Amino acid sequence: MKLMVLKLLAFVFLWLWWSTCIHVKAENDRLKPGDSLNFSQSLISKSGKYSTIIFRILDEDEYHLGIQSKDKNFDWVEIRKPFSKDYEFLSLNTSGVLKIESRYGKKPIILYSPPQAINNTMAILLDTGNFVLQQLHPNGTNTLLWQSFDYPSTLIPTMKLGVNHKTGHQWVLVSSLTDLVLNPGAFSLEWEPKGQELVIRRRGKVCWQSGKLRNNRFEYIPEEAQRMLKYTIVSNGDEDSFSFNSTNDKLTPRWSFSRSGRLSCNEGYVKADLCYGYNNTGGCQRWQDLPKCRNPGDLFVKKTLFPDYENVTFEMNPAFGYSDCEASCWSNCSCDGFSALWVNETGCTFYHWNSSKNFVDTSVAGVELYMLENTGNITPHNGTKRWIWLSAVIATTLLIIFLSILCLLKKRKYLGQEKKRKEMVMKMPHSTICDGLSSIEDFGNVFKKGHELNVFDYTLVMMATNGFSSENKLGQGGFGPVYKGILPTGQEVAVKRLSKTSTQGIMEFKNELTLICELQHMNLVQLLGCCIHEEEKILIYEYMPNKSLDFYLFDSSRSKLLDWNKRFNIIEGIAQGLLYLHKYSRLKVVHRDLKASVIP
Repeated sequence: MKLMVLKLLAFVFLWLWWSTCIHVKAENDRLKPGDSLNFSQSLISKSGKYSTIIFRILDEDEYHLGIQSKDKNFDWVEIRKPFSKDYEFLSLNTSGVLKIESRYGKKPIILYSPPQAINNTMAILLDTGNFVLQQLHPNGTNTLLWQSFDYPSTLIPTMKLGVNHKTGHQWVLVSSLTDLVLNPGAFSLEWEPKGQELVIRRRGKVCWQSGKLRNNRFEYIPEEAQRMLKYTIVSNGDEDSFSFNSTNDKLTPRWSFSRSGRLSCNEGYVKADLCYGYNNTGGCQRWQDLPKCRNPGDLFVKKTLFPDYENVTFEMNPAFGYSDCEASCWSNCSCDGFSALWVNETGCTFYHWNSSKNFVDTSVAGVELYMLENTGNITPHNGTKRWIWLSAVIATTLLIIFLSILCLLKKRKYLGQEKKRKEMVMKMPHSTICDGLSSIEDFGNVFKKGHELNVFDYTLVMMATNGFSSENKLGQGGFGPVYKGILPTGQEVAVKRLSKTSTQGIMEFKNELTLICELQHMNLVQLLGCCIHEEEKILIYEYMPNKSLDFYLFDSSRSKLLDWNKRFNIIEGIAQGLLYLHKYSRLKVVHRDLKASVIP
């Protein structure tokens, strides 16, 4: 009840702000170089359908920049960059930098910064709802530098899911952590070009698949959610992408995530929040084994209760949302229910009932608690009605034969895969990790035995680097591109991504990991961890914000910052690092590529 009141207050606050703020004239849909937009104003697209808006959740001192449609729906929120009330301007400077600025001299929040200064730029809010930054050329053409559609929080017409092969950027729809905390949550909607289908991942694991696209319809998405949609699939050297458009000009279809993984699609929705990892109805995928204490049909049901607080434990983790609490309770056989710990719906409170189950069920007041109950067989999704009809008419004998053939084929496939795996291991007799690459957990266990090495989840790396976006790219090395990333803890990191065209294989990757783990010195950049996902091989290093020595040494103005004392300290540090590599490290290393650009 308390949470509902808080949500209502948030809505009233947002409506009052929107109804009283001063808007820029409708024709003012753009920022030119040198322009600044005060947040008491808005950019409005030419048709008046979309406008920029600044909003906050409840009374938190965290504001967000968003794009709102005429019907008051949010179609884009820059959720990864909340800011305080001290930031009051959206500006585009003469060098092509799009940023959020504070009049108190605080460090600006950069939405886009070009590798080098660019003239003739313009930021425009289009009638599609896309906020774009373009470079204008004398011949009348333009180059897209940045766009809000690359970071969707709601999927609307012409927004894409997939991958841009030119930049390496991946278009992914990510859920929020909670309804009140807009940080990236557990679920992501992605386009799988190989299978030509949509998938929902929970913390990187596939928990739902849409089924293949046939006659402009996905098998496991309700018909009512697709009836005014026309899908577009692109697969070429530039990109692999999925998008949709509306067949009704008066309506704007929207797909959005809830905190529990439910994908709302206009008049229908995908019940991915009912994919408990053991069932495979309605597109659900089996991504975990059923715990011995759980049974098919067990679900968390929302109740309003006065619980018994004698049997309660707390998980005070602000990075935990509904889905994380649910997964923790599900895997803990002594857990009977959970609720949010804080008002913003983060953190977990776990309930362990005694034999008498001391709680009072009420619909008037109490705690919003998710209680584990067995609801019987899970109701199949609308998209599986034809399977119900088929199962009713197929004879028991034919069903047994079908299952027998299926088991035989799976066994044959498994034996074939096992044979190929063994052949691969035999070809690499000196590799201690290739045999364990079937799962990231096995990979991590091997390295944690002898090294202080973190193994990062691929979804976390994607979110940290904004999907390996071009604006996060720091440079290009022999290993591949290097990106700046920000972990959920706020720590800045440098992410080295092995190029798919690189000849470096798993042996070279393993050798580099082993070598760097053995080299620990205050004058060497520290390796924080690694990540392996399918063909991706990634290294995560500490981030060096001051760039490399050549940035200062070979610039006439910046070189003046290096007085003799600083130069002497730099020389001494280089000498100490080389002496360690050449003489005192456990592995003797001869550095043959010493130059200013590799000295942070």
